[in-house]
Amino acid sequence: MSTNKRAMAAVNPLVETRDVIAIKNKTGNLYESIVVMSRRANQIAVTMKEELHKKLDEFSSHADTLEEIHENKEQIEISKIYERMANPSLQAATEFFDDKIYYRKK
Repeated sequence: MSTNKRAMAAVNPLVETRDVIAIKNKTGNLYESIVVMSRRANQIAVTMKEELHKKLDEFSSHADTLEEIHENKEQIEISKIYERMANPSLQAATEFFDDKIYYRKK
């Protein structure tokens, strides 16, 4: 498991309430902070989707029968791992509050 996936797995998958003032104080504007987190969440979602498809493509073959599809336990385990990961928006919020996101104004 790469260090990025370990960091993603370390994020609490439960939704927590956040202090709006603390979000605002990071950039000086609440809406700018939300935009920063949403853009990072989009990046995380795209990365996770690409990784999942790469892993699942290893198991796919074009001549699968119905029995082979249901019995592929490795594929099911990989899917379960990704389902247990925190939502990309929660990961982005955690990165934002831990000052792991670099952002700048143009």
